[in-house]
Amino acid sequence: MAEVQPFRVALVGGGNIAGAHYKGYTAAGAQIVAFVEPFEVTRIRRESEWAIPGYATMAELLEKADFEAVSICTPNAFHHGLTLEAAKAGKHVLCEKPLSMSIEQCDEMIQVCKDAGVVLQTGHHLRSNLYVEQAKQIIEAGGIGKITFIRLRQAHDWSGSETVSPAFGSIAQAGGGTMLDNGCHMYDLARHFVGDVKNIFARMSTLKFDIEVEDVSVANLEFVSGTLGSVENSWTATGWEEGFWIYGTQGVLECQIRNGVPRYLKHITRVGGNRDWSRPDEVLYTFNSEGGHPRQVVNFMRSIREGGKVICTGEDGRESVRLVLQGYESAKTGQPIQLQ
Repeated sequence: MAEVQPFRVALVGGGNIAGAHYKGYTAAGAQIVAFVEPFEVTRIRRESEWAIPGYATMAELLEKADFEAVSICTPNAFHHGLTLEAAKAGKHVLCEKPLSMSIEQCDEMIQVCKDAGVVLQTGHHLRSNLYVEQAKQIIEAGGIGKITFIRLRQAHDWSGSETVSPAFGSIAQAGGGTMLDNGCHMYDLARHFVGDVKNIFARMSTLKFDIEVEDVSVANLEFVSGTLGSVENSWTATGWEEGFWIYGTQGVLECQIRNGVPRYLKHITRVGGNRDWSRPDEVLYTFNSEGGHPRQVVNFMRSIREGGKVICTGEDGRESVRLVLQGYESAKTGQPIQLQ
């Protein structure tokens, strides 16, 4: 019987999100063989920390390292070119969100990966979170009936910093602010839970930081199903806030995280016949960890090795980018935008 070879992967980028991918692959038993980081100071630090070779460019990595897949963990502006470079070399790609900065670039990334026969997964890790998976199972089992309204929020304050890195605060590197950075996750979750969006009406502003992009945004959604929704994002929160509230004809799902804890999901119904105005029946699910980054890596590896379903495809990533871009157009014009 042939010995199963370890999953060999390289990281492209040496920043904070690359660290999350490193931990995920390590926990999954993958072999991280090398990484790319153009900034020498960061590259030297990561080489010492990770005990693997670092290269300045993707071309150098492809020439000198042996691996089957890459995680692209760079600023948004570089996702497109790096994905094309990796795919044309026959490497499977897990690309951090947002997939790219334009629909045209997303389409090219999807097509090139298809032509090369490689997997393209978008790094919307919330799909792999334990509480999201539990909520999805309850919805699909009819546990809250037909969804009528969904509210999603992700907000933080950059750990109390008075500035925002150019990687996030400049148009050239980031392409957008909190509606792109945080909102693309929420838009993806909205589609994951409810389905495609029919129209979007968004507003945004820059109220705290001296940056080129927005630091607060809110959007109203109408889904093809008729469900209504709202998405709230901000870099002016204090600490970290994340959550979703999904209302249906037969129940509610409520999930809220503040500063990382507690991690819980409530399933609220009246299945027991309780008619008390303010005290419906509740089932509480608790989690020791969110599981998102490690579990998205496992899903990526399985889709390559076992041919399983990609949990968040390039097409999924494209749709969250499309919602963000249409949100920007709506905020610019002050009008709702119909999605074709």
